[in-house]
Amino acid sequence: MTTGSRLPARVRIMGWLVLLMLSVLTTVVLVVREYQLQEIDDRVNRSLEQDAEEFRIFAATGVNPVNGRVYDHRHELLEAHLRGQYTDTAEVLIGVRVRDGVLTKQAQGQPSSTAVPIGNDLLWSIVRDTAVVGTSATPGGTMRWVKVGVLAPGEPPDAQPSAWLVAGYFMDQIRAGVTSTLRTLIVVSAIGLVLTAGVAWLVAGWILAPVRTVRAAAADLTEHDLTKRIPVQGRDDIAALAEQFNAMLDRLEHAFTTRQRFLDDAGHELRTPITIVRGHLELMGDDPAERAEVVRLCTDELDRMARMVDDLLLLAKTEQADFVRFAPASVPELTSDIDAKVRAMADRRWVLESIGEGEAVLDEHRVTQAMVQLAQNAVQHTRPGDEIRIGSAMTGTRLDFWVADTGHGVDETEIDRIFDRFARGADSTRDGAGLGLAIVKAIVDAHHGTVTVRPTPGGGATFRLELPR
Repeated sequence: MTTGSRLPARVRIMGWLVLLMLSVLTTVVLVVREYQLQEIDDRVNRSLEQDAEEFRIFAATGVNPVNGRVYDHRHELLEAHLRGQYTDTAEVLIGVRVRDGVLTKQAQGQPSSTAVPIGNDLLWSIVRDTAVVGTSATPGGTMRWVKVGVLAPGEPPDAQPSAWLVAGYFMDQIRAGVTSTLRTLIVVSAIGLVLTAGVAWLVAGWILAPVRTVRAAAADLTEHDLTKRIPVQGRDDIAALAEQFNAMLDRLEHAFTTRQRFLDDAGHELRTPITIVRGHLELMGDDPAERAEVVRLCTDELDRMARMVDDLLLLAKTEQADFVRFAPASVPELTSDIDAKVRAMADRRWVLESIGEGEAVLDEHRVTQAMVQLAQNAVQHTRPGDEIRIGSAMTGTRLDFWVADTGHGVDETEIDRIFDRFARGADSTRDGAGLGLAIVKAIVDAHHGTVTVRPTPGGGATFRLELPR
């Protein structure tokens, strides 16, 4: 069962990027808000402390700076101090005096602050509060305040004051600037988020374009058309994907081409012995000698079909990873074994002209199989008593095996095709299926080597296996 998201990769990439940006921007807004509010709280506290300290210093002297006379009334002291103050935005200074149980007040501040109605009940609660700092609810929002009591000249320090300076800040007003800043930041973040989504959509489309090309190419592939390839641009992971996809198409095209050629050639080659067998059986008479001859011919054709099937199965195995199994091998022993095996093939003058010295990493069974096949090929192109030479040699990092005959040789125009499946030379008979040299080439290719054909001095052909040591 197929699982996973149905959303296109482009949408998922854009969505994750937008989600990441949204998380970052949300974090930034929250951090900025907390920082701004903390900064405002610190600034308000410092300002209130400064207002209280300035009034304490002014009240301690109690001297009119104009005439040098000491203030004899606390309300004069409050009035004089308020006249010399310049308040910040959202700040209010209130002089409060209680006489005969009656509270009077005098306020100074910005219009936005003095316009807030501060009733006597609120002021009574502030002056009766035992704390010197606090917060109170007002029609203009929360007000953070500090109060400083005023004593008349000659009163003891622990006397109960009847006049106070109250300095207050309307927190909602001063925090309105933070709200405006955050609103601007949110708008800018939203615009940035939209731009990020657009850029992510374009970039994701640009990055995934080769992937879409791969998908389109895969959709267009058929068994009869594997020629499409993807243009490779750059050196990134997408380019590597395109290269791997093209390499896969190369392998598929080769596999389909080989299979089709195999089916065509095998169908043609297997049809011939079947036709021969059927023809003889249909025309077979009652004569015992004729029947025996027909049976012999049919048996020969069936044996040829069996050898052809075995060769085809062997060629099919060449596509498998375990077709060859490498292991260290003694070259002299391997050469001697090959010489012993080929001498029993036919009445030829076999000559072992060279033996390589040393060890090589190869598949002894497959190399022996290739050399025996070359020897069999040499037997088919020579007559009894003709000379066939075999040998091996080690040269640096290369190991060579060869089989040289004194037959008719190979025409130069046929060298490029004799290693193809079902290919035969001009002077070949119908005894073989034309798969022997194809098997030899498959074995050499599996060893990452090459097989060459050269004329033998004096006539004939020399087949040489050149293998990496």
